[in-house]
Amino acid sequence: MKIAILGGTGALGKGLASRWIKAKHEVLIGSRDLAKAQEIALELGIASSYGMLNIDAAEHCDIACITVPFAHQEATLLSIEKKLHDKILIDATVPLVPPKVMRVQLPAEGSAAMKAQSILGEGTKVISAFQNISAELLQTEKEIDCDVLVSGDFLEARTIVIGLAADAGLKGWHAGPLCNSVAAEALTSILIAINKKHSLKHSGIKITGL
Repeated sequence: MKIAILGGTGALGKGLASRWIKAKHEVLIGSRDLAKAQEIALELGIASSYGMLNIDAAEHCDIACITVPFAHQEATLLSIEKKLHDKILIDATVPLVPPKVMRVQLPAEGSAAMKAQSILGEGTKVISAFQNISAELLQTEKEIDCDVLVSGDFLEARTIVIGLAADAGLKGWHAGPLCNSVAAEALTSILIAINKKHSLKHSGIKITGL
């Protein structure tokens, strides 16, 4: 599968890219800065030509994943919206509003993923995932003992993303329709607060009862 990481030069983007590359997916590193995208592509062990502008990565991929900070989500999506028609977009955006990142602050649309769907329209299948996984751990070889909540209004698309989570060494769970992304996004602020209070680095969530 050819996966475009929009904002692939950041920590989360690099982490997911590195794991999907190891799983033999073809990964395109997208960025607003072409030189930076090409630099990160080389750093990840792929050809510099796999680093490209976000709009080109979105055009040439089978599936896209946006990993930019919330402050850049809207502008990024508006710049590439026509290129994602009839494709799946994995939205890993967390609506953190510095400096109060331990406080849940969801956007007016309900969640960042729901905002993405409103921007892109019905032609794109937005799936919410990967908000509660440590970007630092993703960039290592370590086993990650955390689960991924995958929500979206399209069952087949959710199933594809759960498969990609498995390819990254993670257990994904069907977490219902896209409106449920509110819970996953809010959990990130809670996990940040837990990390701070209990002097942890990589707290996460785990689904029990299997």
